[in-house]
Amino acid sequence: MISLSVNISEAQKSYPINIEWDSISSMREKILSYVQGKKFLVVISEKVEKLYGKELGFTKEEKFILKDGEKQKNFKNYEKILNLALKMQLTRKDAIIAIGGGVVGDLAGFAASTYMRGIDFIQVPTTLLACVDSSVGGKTGIDTKFGKNLVGVFYQPKAVLINTNFLKTLDERQLKTGLGEVVKYAFIEKSCMNNEEFNLTNFISENCEKILNKDNLTLSSLIQMCIKLKISVVEKDEKENGLRRILNFGHTYGHAIEQITGYKKFTHGEAVVEGIHFAFNLAVKKNLIDKNYKYFADDVMKKFNFRAIPQFPLNKIIELMKMDKKATSDKIVFILPTDYSIVKAFEISEEELIS
Repeated sequence: MISLSVNISEAQKSYPINIEWDSISSMREKILSYVQGKKFLVVISEKVEKLYGKELGFTKEEKFILKDGEKQKNFKNYEKILNLALKMQLTRKDAIIAIGGGVVGDLAGFAASTYMRGIDFIQVPTTLLACVDSSVGGKTGIDTKFGKNLVGVFYQPKAVLINTNFLKTLDERQLKTGLGEVVKYAFIEKSCMNNEEFNLTNFISENCEKILNKDNLTLSSLIQMCIKLKISVVEKDEKENGLRRILNFGHTYGHAIEQITGYKKFTHGEAVVEGIHFAFNLAVKKNLIDKNYKYFADDVMKKFNFRAIPQFPLNKIIELMKMDKKATSDKIVFILPTDYSIVKAFEISEEELIS
């Protein structure tokens, strides 16, 4: 087992992150060791329930089964979870447990943060994307018709319990959507201000085949590196007042793609990869980097054969990007590369984008 921890000294918050590869049947006991009260509600993805429900051993009365897909991260399901928690008479000492991908974690975390003004929340990520990114750092929320994650709070979990055996049943597309976030970390590594140097771009390039074949040790190392980079950022800037903005590399354009296609056509990771391509092209046009670095980045991403995304009308994309949480009244904030594995935030006007 690999044990890490997040320590946010300013807010006096800390919690463990465990990465292991024991049998999934052992997970129930480990999860419940972090539940202080007598009761808990498990919010579990429908796919995970079908694959691992019996092994996990939670009863029907203890579970809320969430259908799969970004569209499920909505007010209606949020209300259903709260109503079930109230029906179960959960108290402030009890817990909500998320078992699934990023959608489950975001929604269950938001419910936990607002139920009785906040009860314990335990993350059990079962997708690569959730393991390397969304389960760590305390971002919770839901989507609205106006955009993605526009309603939510920062609410740190009590623990994050990762078991790489869940990843064995990920299909190729879901594995690659997680790799979209992994690639993001490779291109922002030096800006994360971590005291270890991983050279993540080299690691993913050299171990591409092992990663795609879901080699347990390789995935465990990959998850550990990405989490360490995220911890480094979150500990310095919990609520995205400065440094944490770099974690949105590729996301401003990526979220617009997800919204314009109704969250149905492309996965989050696919959209983020397209957002990274957009950011590199924009950086070249602004003379922030030379074309050789862009070509290098393209080569790294080509190794994983991410799904191609067509271009959309720029005026429609701009309108959606203006609704981004990071946007100001007249500028859109982009995280752009400025050197090898280094990025910075830039405010760019609509006129500059069009020109």
